[in-house]
Amino acid sequence: MTDLLADRLDALHRQLAGLGSVLVAFSGGADSALLVAAAIRALGPAAVVAATGNSPSLANDEREAVRRIAAELGAPHVFVDTDELATAGYRENSRSRCWFCKDELITRLRDHATGHGLAHVATGTNADDLADRFRPGIRAAARLGALTPLADAGLTKKQVRAAARGWGLTFWDKPASPCLSSRVAYGVPITRERLARVDAAETALRAVLRSAGIDSYDLRVRDLGRQALIQVDGPVVAAVRACPAALDAVRAAGFEAVDVDPAGFRSGYLNLIGKAQADGS
Repeated sequence: MTDLLADRLDALHRQLAGLGSVLVAFSGGADSALLVAAAIRALGPAAVVAATGNSPSLANDEREAVRRIAAELGAPHVFVDTDELATAGYRENSRSRCWFCKDELITRLRDHATGHGLAHVATGTNADDLADRFRPGIRAAARLGALTPLADAGLTKKQVRAAARGWGLTFWDKPASPCLSSRVAYGVPITRERLARVDAAETALRAVLRSAGIDSYDLRVRDLGRQALIQVDGPVVAAVRACPAALDAVRAAGFEAVDVDPAGFRSGYLNLIGKAQADGS
């Protein structure tokens, strides 16, 4: 662990120790999981709750993962029901969709925290996230008073993973898995059925690739409307394209057409193509 990382973890500890108690918005990803671990170190498990928003946008595999990781951390864990789909701005799926999602999530988590005597709500936003100019969800959470201890301490995504590994936490290299709505192209309406279709497609695709011995650290099924776009790690793109069972598995989930992105997985892909469309390119 470098001196810089140690200094930033010390800063994180000091901030958390001064909170008294905290509810952490817990997605099960490395960022929010490290924050829960750090909060328990600073405050003790009785003063920390890991809370996961429970809605159709949460993949079934991730629902199981958050339970497992919370148990590993020794953190009290709850699912808090959210209803993003009741909001027209969320269903319409514009580029500001994440604003409506985070507004709903933090509002519900704040209500839960207040009802259970927890002083603060915090998210796993890291310093790299704040450098991303297109993060409407972060702005929505800030408006509602959610704390960002990792970012405040200057911890980057790479440092979060390094810290988790240094603390012996098994999730240190867990791939990012944002909500299912992030797979749906902007302008394509978000529905319960569409989210379930994406979830089913990704689950089936993972199973097929596992059976075929094709290993991809990152995997997405992008919903472009009637068509699905599979994104996997660049080195295995050719193998996936040559695997009919992989394409059939996604098609069977309810897509009329399926393709594999020749450029491979790209984080924030739909933001990139959405910007290109907005720019007229």
